[in-house]
Amino acid sequence: MTTSIYSFDVATVGGELPPSEQGKLAGWFDAMGTAYGDRIAIEDPSMYGKSAATAQIRNMVAQRGMLVSDAVPVTSGAVAAGNLRITLTRATARVDGCPNWATRSSSSDKNATSSNYGCATNANMAAMIADPNDLIKGAASSRSDPAAATKPIRVFREREPSGTEKLKDTPTSDQGGK
Repeated sequence: MTTSIYSFDVATVGGELPPSEQGKLAGWFDAMGTAYGDRIAIEDPSMYGKSAATAQIRNMVAQRGMLVSDAVPVTSGAVAAGNLRITLTRATARVDGCPNWATRSSSSDKNATSSNYGCATNANMAAMIADPNDLIKGAASSRSDPAAATKPIRVFREREPSGTEKLKDTPTSDQGGK
């Protein structure tokens, strides 16, 4: 898995984000192709914060169907006074060295698998995962319902086995009139 961090600084005027900066930021989001799995954070170095500008950026991110992360990654350089830094963190999953046809896929004297064994499965998993960060640490669950978690076990224990009833006497052919 590879993680890339991109940052974009926008200037604020009177604590708000002017339309020109909003257009620049929207263009940056478009150029970066922000999508599900990307993490967006806002770094505000001012002492009191620019709540109006931050709210405008959060709104722009929300219009794209995303959320702003509370965790701000470390970036190089200081944010200039009167600016905000928007950080996009993107994780990508891929399988390096796949496919690997270094060895033959036919039988081996050592009963070993080929060098390409599992390559397709792992490459497909990497391609299908919506958020590659979930490969490192799974997504946290916002709810915990012990009753739902234990229901299959309870049903298994309490249900009468299916083979205890007598078989139904059902004719398999029509022996009646022709």
